[in-house]
Amino acid sequence: MKTISKCLVIGLLLLISVDASAERVKDLASILGVRENQLLGYGLVVGLDGTGDQAPFTVNSTLSMLTEMGITLPPNTQLQSKNIAAVTVTASLPAFARQGQTIDVTVSSFGNAKSLRGGTLLMSPLKGADGQVYGMAQGNLLIATGAGAANTLIVGRIPSGATVERTVPMPLGQGEFIYLELNAGDFTTAARVADGVNRELSTDTEIATALDARTIQIKAPVGNARVAFISRVENLQIDAARPVARVIINARTGSVVMNQTVLLDDCAVAHGNLSVVINSEAAANPPGAVPNTALVDVNKPNTDKASLMFLKRGVALGEVVSALNSMGATPQDLLAILQAMKSAGALRAELEII
Repeated sequence: MKTISKCLVIGLLLLISVDASAERVKDLASILGVRENQLLGYGLVVGLDGTGDQAPFTVNSTLSMLTEMGITLPPNTQLQSKNIAAVTVTASLPAFARQGQTIDVTVSSFGNAKSLRGGTLLMSPLKGADGQVYGMAQGNLLIATGAGAANTLIVGRIPSGATVERTVPMPLGQGEFIYLELNAGDFTTAARVADGVNRELSTDTEIATALDARTIQIKAPVGNARVAFISRVENLQIDAARPVARVIINARTGSVVMNQTVLLDDCAVAHGNLSVVINSEAAANPPGAVPNTALVDVNKPNTDKASLMFLKRGVALGEVVSALNSMGATPQDLLAILQAMKSAGALRAELEII
């Protein structure tokens, strides 16, 4: 039976000190309004080796394309080509992209095509959420193959396959203020960012204010000086608050990931033929045990002897996992025990099961 050790993954962050470490502002936050914009288009891929589709919308799209090119087919003509496929075209328009720049696109089959390998995407407009055309895509598709590649032939990419035709206005140079948006909302981190900006970049009056747990308002110079100012803000070193302890378990494989050292409170959990006792009281320990220790008691089946392991007070979850693993506990045992600890309030962390 699979033991925890074969599928146990403890995050490297366990090795990091519990104290906060300095990070750059640009790693903690982004400038509000400076973001990518999603683009979507519809097009035709041609040149397929009999692996296309013959869906009604593919036929209609082909006829419309031929008509626009000045080619008129006889009435009641039935197209039977299997070398064409209808596709969706998606791309991300980066912030500050200018006309003439190129971006990558992803092409996916829209019908029942068997493969897009060897195909060429015909010119397809890419539209934003406002319905405006922001790019034009065209080119030869690249399909991932070989070991480790995704097992699909109906999705491909065209590197630099779209040309930007319209720019998206950015509010960066407008107004008196810029706004930093933390990647994860935290009141402590927001306050420390504001304090760091005021300490390093302010002269007489404070220029930064934390509006809430995620947003920091900063008074910034206007004109060309704003870019240099934002650069200085992004490179400030801030002692970010320690994140909430989190334990993530894959219920199928038993993999465990912890983002930091997770400590346990006093508790006793019984599951099947396993029992886990964590108690800081000296009276709870059997004769000969070290006072003020945590006790992990694992009973094995078909044996009269119980396997005991003693851990220090304030035991870490990683030590309990190692103890259970040494006794041959399964991933399902670990999952049940952690769920019980969480329900009892003994697990000082958020528990997420995927």
